[in-house]
Amino acid sequence: MIDIFDELLFEGESKGGSSKVMSLSEAVSRYIKPGMVIHTGQTNIRWCTAIIYEIARQFWGRKPNFTLVGISMNFPQSILVHGGLVRRIITSYCGDPYYTPSPNRVYQRAFKEGVLEIENWSIYTLPLRLKAAALGLPFLPTFSLIGSGMAEENDEDFLIVDDPFQTGKKVGLVNSLQPDITIIHGWMADREGNAIFLPPLAENLYGAMASKEGVVLTVEKLVPMETIRKYSQFTRLPGHYVRSVSEVPFGAHPSGLSRVGMEDMDLYMEDYDFVEEAHQASKSPETFENWVKKWVLSCKGHSDYLRKLGYKRILELKGRSHFDSWRFDIGVMENRPKTTRYTPIEMAIVAMARKLAEKVKKNGYQTLLAGAGIANLAAWLSFYNLKKEGYSLDLMAEVGLYGYIPRPTDPSLFNMRNFPTCKMNADIHTIMGMLVGGKKAQCIGALGAAQVDERGNINTTKTASDRYIVGSGGANDVASTAREVVAIVPHVKERLPKKVFYVTSPGKTVRTVVSTLGIFEKLDTDSRFTLTAYYPKDGLNKEQIIQELCEGSNWSFKVASEVEEVSPPARWELDFLRSFDPRRYYLGSPPDEQGT
Repeated sequence: MIDIFDELLFEGESKGGSSKVMSLSEAVSRYIKPGMVIHTGQTNIRWCTAIIYEIARQFWGRKPNFTLVGISMNFPQSILVHGGLVRRIITSYCGDPYYTPSPNRVYQRAFKEGVLEIENWSIYTLPLRLKAAALGLPFLPTFSLIGSGMAEENDEDFLIVDDPFQTGKKVGLVNSLQPDITIIHGWMADREGNAIFLPPLAENLYGAMASKEGVVLTVEKLVPMETIRKYSQFTRLPGHYVRSVSEVPFGAHPSGLSRVGMEDMDLYMEDYDFVEEAHQASKSPETFENWVKKWVLSCKGHSDYLRKLGYKRILELKGRSHFDSWRFDIGVMENRPKTTRYTPIEMAIVAMARKLAEKVKKNGYQTLLAGAGIANLAAWLSFYNLKKEGYSLDLMAEVGLYGYIPRPTDPSLFNMRNFPTCKMNADIHTIMGMLVGGKKAQCIGALGAAQVDERGNINTTKTASDRYIVGSGGANDVASTAREVVAIVPHVKERLPKKVFYVTSPGKTVRTVVSTLGIFEKLDTDSRFTLTAYYPKDGLNKEQIIQELCEGSNWSFKVASEVEEVSPPARWELDFLRSFDPRRYYLGSPPDEQGT
């Protein structure tokens, strides 16, 4: 009897079953059809690059009129837009992440020319729509988006209704979103498509489980089913959702793989230089066309692509994926400016870090979530400032990081070296839905902005009907649900308008704005800002600096009766700050070159 069980249950698994293994070329040819709504899934692994490249090869020169759905549209998806393969995008962020978060010119050109429609959501509400579809529900509730331009633009898929359980309260409802098919890259899978994805899980696998036609899956490694059983706690996608599975090592490049909870896998770091090369190429249609020909269209398949990358580059990315690799980036650390002179942006970041620490201690905030860019440098500096004083604060990042410790040498918010330092690795639903805005959450937000108006409304979406920036990302969710927000912005008139063109994030919780000249705060119940502090400036007295502050913005703001002069950055503050960004991707030219 035991022999029969062995034969039926375990030997049968190794002999056959419903294998979905096929080449990537065959999978795309068989399952990707013109007119499809294609969901590009994102978990710990940012991009399913190899699949996107193969779609480009097979559909180049045609007009398949794809709609792309994804929490983040970056340079891989921009290849499809550049080739005229995409007519519409549904996303929360449309730009490039490295070296710095910035607009992508391919999307901007297509949007300006009217050949691309961009439907804007936040990084929490878009996955919420996919989750509703996966659950078979018509909608799910949220407090995000209310009062934003996204609420107005998406009125067919977002409703503001009376809370049926609390008199006088309003709640938003997001319509479910069911893509036609999902494309995604995972860690490993068996021949049936049961697939492992490691945390942090970002949007999680709800979009994959919602898709009408299932999932086209690539993985680093095909493994026996007993391996899937061994790591079943990491299996996030059951095989019956999967249409095809293809073994494509390095299939996420230039994204990477970071080890969180599993030892027996080859890893590789994100290739920032490659992303930057593509970002620079995107500034010109001709240059980007040549870049696409070189890296995508001239390659017969993924193997050609890897040969073009070269052994040395692949080996270096594997080496840099080690948890402690930052310790060996000695040369770049030694190149940090040693001077106590500082730039206006360094002064603003230090001032923001101090202000965040002050508010955390005063109001008892337990967590801090920062947006990408200089805001997260201020958050990191504030974290170490509080740590020096023995105060506990947990840093969070929207893709699922909780309680992480920022490492030196890499200023990227989602830098993979920080993943293993987390107290908990979760997903967007947990971080943005519960730990930022949940019933017991005590979270303060730190946000950057393209524009902030005199009521604290933040714009990161568009400055004119045909001028796109990048979108919300998680900014709207933080501004909508965190207890309080501190924003940072350069002090120039176009960045400080009286009223923003587009409200990405409503200003109700934005209580403080730190600029490169001073600090503005909403005092008591005031809905407008008061200048409460300024930075010292050689050759200018207090009145002259305040005059410069007034002339550099379009705001109508009050001036406090006693405006504080902020003390210059301490040496240790500059050392910490510069260690986060030694290549000065975010910090810009060093102080000696700016004459500050």
